[in-house]
Amino acid sequence: MKVAVNTRMLLENRMEGIARFNYEILKRIVANHPEDEFYFFFDRKYSDKFIFGKNVVPKVLFPPTRHPFLLTYWLEYKLKKELKKLKPNVFFSGDTYMPLNSGISTIVVSHDLAYLHHEGYQRFFDRNYYKFFFKKFHHNAKNIIAVSNFTKKDIINKYGIDSQKIEVVYNAGNGHFHPIDTKLKESTKRELTGGNPYFVYLGSIHPRKNLVNLIKGFNEFKAKNDSIYKLVIIGRPAWKTKEFFNTLNSSPFKNDIITKQISRKKLPKYVGSAEAMFYVSLFEGFGIPILEGFEAGIPVVTSNVSSMPEVAKDAALLVDPYSPESIADAMSRLSTDEKLKQSLIQKGEKRLKDFSWDASAEKVYDILKDIASK
Repeated sequence: MKVAVNTRMLLENRMEGIARFNYEILKRIVANHPEDEFYFFFDRKYSDKFIFGKNVVPKVLFPPTRHPFLLTYWLEYKLKKELKKLKPNVFFSGDTYMPLNSGISTIVVSHDLAYLHHEGYQRFFDRNYYKFFFKKFHHNAKNIIAVSNFTKKDIINKYGIDSQKIEVVYNAGNGHFHPIDTKLKESTKRELTGGNPYFVYLGSIHPRKNLVNLIKGFNEFKAKNDSIYKLVIIGRPAWKTKEFFNTLNSSPFKNDIITKQISRKKLPKYVGSAEAMFYVSLFEGFGIPILEGFEAGIPVVTSNVSSMPEVAKDAALLVDPYSPESIADAMSRLSTDEKLKQSLIQKGEKRLKDFSWDASAEKVYDILKDIASK
C-alpha cells in the first residue's frame, strides 16, 4: 500500500494536541507495517526523528504554511501536484486540511469544531478560513476520524454528514508523566512554592482554556478558606492574553499565583507534585491534559462540557467552567478531603487503561487499508 501523509504539523518542540496524535499514530503504523510505503509531505525543514522507518520517503514542499493564503497555495497547488504524480492508494491528513478534488481517496482526522462554538477565539483570517474550507474538507473526505464521540456528533449535527462515514479513534496518554515519590514532591514544592501545596494547570494561555475563571475561582477559594494553597499555571502565552494578565494582576492573591514556562523534561515533577490538576476549558474535542493528570497520579478537575465528561467519566471532578464558584468548591473539597483525593487517583489510574496509542494506531491503519482497497 502506498500512503501519502500530510505531516506539516510535526514540528520539533511543538508536540501538543494535534501534533501528538499524529506523532504517536504514524510512528506505530510505520514501524508495524514495513511492507507499506509512506510519503511524508512537510512544509519546512523537518527533524530526522519524524522519519520513523526506512519505508518513509520525506519531501519538503515550500512555502511554510504560516498564513491561510499560503496554506491554500500549499494544499491546492504544491501538494495536489505531488499527489497527482505519486498516485498513492490513500492520502492521510491528521490535521483535517486536504486538497479538494485531488482524485485521491482521503482520510482526515477531525480534532474539534471549536471555531463554530467560540468564534471570537480565532484570528480573523484563521476563522474565515475555517468557515470557508472546513465543511468542504469533511464532505470531500472519503472517511473522517473523530477523536471523541462528542466530536463525531458535532460533525454530524453541524455539517450534516452521515455517521457511517465517521470513525472514533481516541488519543492516549504520552507516557511522559508518572507518579512522583514523596521526597521529590517535597523538594519540588520547596523549589516552586516555598513548600506550600498547590493546584496546577498545564496548557497554553488562551481564552478557550478559561484561565480567567480559574483565577476567579482561586480568588473565591482563598477568600473563603484560610488556606496556604497556591495556583501554578504552566504554559506559554498563545493568543488574546490581555484579559488573563489583567485578571492575574488584579487578583488580591496574585502573590499566590505562579505562572511558568517549563521545559518538557521538568514537567513530570511539577505536575506530579501538585495536589490536583485543574483543566476547566470551555471547549475541547478531546482534552489530553486530563489523561496527563491521570498519568501523573494526581486528582483531576475538568469541565462538564463538550468532550471532557466523555474522557474523564467518573475519574475526575466535573465543574461548571462558567462558574468560578463551582471551581472554588472543587478546590475547597480537594484541599480538605483526603479520601476523595485518593478515590480520584485510583479511578484515574483505572480510566487511563481505556486509552492506548497501540490500539488507536491499529484502528487508523485498518481504516487506511479499507479506504485504499475501495
